[in-house]
Amino acid sequence: MKRLVILGGGESGVGTALLGKEKGFEVFVSDKGIIKKKYKDVLLNNEIEFEEKKHTELKILNADLVMKSPGIPDKVELIKKIRTANIQVVSEIEFASRYTDATLVAITGSNGKTTTATLTHHILSQDLDVGLAGNIGDSFAKQLLKENHQNYVLEVSSFQLDDISQFQPKIAVLTNITSDHLDRYDYKFENYITSKFRIVENQTSKDYFIYDADDPIITEWLQEHSIQSKLLPFSLKNEIKEGAYYNNNEITIIIDNNKLIMPTKNITLEGKHNIKNAMAASTVAHLLKIRKQTIRESLENFQGVEHRLEHVLKINKVQYINDSKATNVNATYFALESMDAPTVWIVGGVDKGNDYKELFPFVNEKVKAIICLGVDNSKLFEAFGNMVDIIVETQFMSEAVKIAYKVTEAGDNVLLSPACASFDLFENYEDRGRQFKYAVRNL
Repeated sequence: MKRLVILGGGESGVGTALLGKEKGFEVFVSDKGIIKKKYKDVLLNNEIEFEEKKHTELKILNADLVMKSPGIPDKVELIKKIRTANIQVVSEIEFASRYTDATLVAITGSNGKTTTATLTHHILSQDLDVGLAGNIGDSFAKQLLKENHQNYVLEVSSFQLDDISQFQPKIAVLTNITSDHLDRYDYKFENYITSKFRIVENQTSKDYFIYDADDPIITEWLQEHSIQSKLLPFSLKNEIKEGAYYNNNEITIIIDNNKLIMPTKNITLEGKHNIKNAMAASTVAHLLKIRKQTIRESLENFQGVEHRLEHVLKINKVQYINDSKATNVNATYFALESMDAPTVWIVGGVDKGNDYKELFPFVNEKVKAIICLGVDNSKLFEAFGNMVDIIVETQFMSEAVKIAYKVTEAGDNVLLSPACASFDLFENYEDRGRQFKYAVRNL
């Protein structure tokens, strides 16, 4: 019996444990932290051996296969020992994909992947049997076991792509590449770019690659490297012969001379970046033979993603907007770009080597006050201190919202768009976003 060791007892770890057991592996789950009760109960009920608050090397280094949580970096000593012992390390999407013949749509990018994946799933689910997994919702492995859909939309992070070997999506989507997570890639942008492009490394000429043709990093990489899959670019700037483009408030998609034109004036998602997300999702739908009418209606009734430019409430004619999912500068760039009123901006958290320069024009033009919400805000004060009349700091969400309430007037926006990770003061970006909404509702 082959031994599968799983590092990390979270959603992907426990899902893999269940699938591994079903496929005849001897399974052991090891988590250096505390395993949440809901996951511990699943492991106990399924008689899967586990440990928490430690990694027992003797029980790990005898594995035939190791699945590691995407949160564990390669530079950890234990991972080095596992690799030295020539034990294969895989991610959950790699492990799970070995046990399905479903059509896989894999979506990655520095920003926009959650919205694009959710929107793609929303369109496809009107006509197809389709699951949504990866970095979002129930784990891919668990869904294969419980629901076994004929199609999957997978939101895939660079960390998950780092540990693939055979993973081969029928359709791969790359929304954009901007510097993010550089702390995990030896602060070398090229390492991160290489990681993102692993999404196409096993594709053949029968597969498709949908990407942003306006992104110079993507187009440069494609000029220097050849890939097997059929290229379907999308663009806001140029007409595209095969792929999708935007012109005069219309999206045009052309695949194999089959043309689809859709008006965008009734799309629920706001901002130019969301036109791109809509083009990517619609191209996937067109490839999978979803009817034009269905695509158009789906774009018009899609409600968006929680914590992504989510309109929370209007109080005294001030709109409060939750963009907690903006964990890097580029995501906040899109948020500030889409603001059409004077904005009080709540920013800060764990800085991943951020360069705030690209935000300067928006801050000068649109931001009337900045509230820094992090343990260390010195870099924010340095970057923006001279640009706004009011810049303050706090370590409590409730206080940040109260300060915002005091400095706004009718017609303003209050935007939580942190541009940073959340782990200094919050459990994760969801916790941060929910605390924001709670504080707004309690004003």
